[in-house]
Amino acid sequence: MAILDRFLQRGVRQGVLEVTRPDGSVKRFGTPAEGFPDVRLRFTSAAAERKILTDPRLGAAEAFMDGELVIEEGDIMALVQLLRANSRWDKGGEVRESSAFKKVRARAVTLIDGVNRATRAKANVAHHYDIGNALYRLFLDADHMQYSCAYWPREDMSLEEAQEAKLAHIAAKLALEPGQKVLDIGCGWGGMAIYLARHADVSVKGITLSEEQLALARERATAAGVAGRIDFELVDYRDLAARGERFDRIVSVGMFEHVGQAQFPRFFRDCAKMLDDDGVMLLHTIGRMGGPGATDAFTRKYIFPGGYIPALSETVAASEKVRLIATDVENLRLHYAFTLREWYKRCVANKEAIIALYDERFYRMWTFYLAGATAAFESGSMCNYQIQYARNRHALPLTRGYMAQREAQFLQSR
Repeated sequence: MAILDRFLQRGVRQGVLEVTRPDGSVKRFGTPAEGFPDVRLRFTSAAAERKILTDPRLGAAEAFMDGELVIEEGDIMALVQLLRANSRWDKGGEVRESSAFKKVRARAVTLIDGVNRATRAKANVAHHYDIGNALYRLFLDADHMQYSCAYWPREDMSLEEAQEAKLAHIAAKLALEPGQKVLDIGCGWGGMAIYLARHADVSVKGITLSEEQLALARERATAAGVAGRIDFELVDYRDLAARGERFDRIVSVGMFEHVGQAQFPRFFRDCAKMLDDDGVMLLHTIGRMGGPGATDAFTRKYIFPGGYIPALSETVAASEKVRLIATDVENLRLHYAFTLREWYKRCVANKEAIIALYDERFYRMWTFYLAGATAAFESGSMCNYQIQYARNRHALPLTRGYMAQREAQFLQSR
């Protein structure tokens, strides 16, 4: 199709993309370049091209999932990397995925999704996290089952080492003291709660909306010998705040992305309500390095319904309304890209096991998701923010030196 050819001609300048159509015709786009992959793909139907023209990301995903887009040289990671790397966000580039009208519609849908009432929030979480713990065991780190960005002080670390480093990095920023009461909002499979209970002599309340996560978190805490210091509960943070419970520290890792844009003020209002006057909070979230945006159709339909990646500006604007003081902000620019590549490698290595759990279409959907996310962190506008908050300007030491000191102590206590 001439329209798709023009799109690819503009989009692939470095690296080579070879496209074979159902009629056997072949076209090549781009030129070989160091650091850019060469990819060869084949369309098995004209419908696949029409899907891509209608919505490039969702159309390409569904064509790949349905076997209408077959990659014959390279893999889906290489294809997405090739397209993204030719239009790097840092250099003013953007992968043009939709018309102005579709962008406005996507923002409207994102806003509506963001209403995110408690009943809908649980269903959204179940869509992604209650598909079975067996899948996550295949690609997450074995020690802590962290389904969020790891921390890579060195690029040659294993995934297990990097996730341990992430837990120590966050624990240090919480400035914990023995005997304190900590709230973990969106506790996942309990890795953070277990780590804090074992290494910081604190009690932890972990909350989640995933029944699968809750069951395994309790099992893991018992196995780690810290079940007596952790209370895991299936409850929405809004309902917990309404009960009037208060905590010395609050930590939330990889959960804010599920809150929904319209709920940002409510989230911070409830956190401020639950945080003691001298308390400290650490928010770890995927973020946008540009301004506010919209959730793309593929992610909304297949991965995180109701999810939204926040810009730093709107996150801080929402927290300012309840006088939470942003005492420290860190941008983990490439750390999630390293993490996602490790997850992708493990999924590819466990292809047959994933297909046995679900089917080949699910496997292709899942690897498309991981590949697209990796490219977004390597060449797009995605990053990870860690924002430390306090309610009292005197609650923390005057300088950041304590963070490195405590982080080293946590790492030595492994």
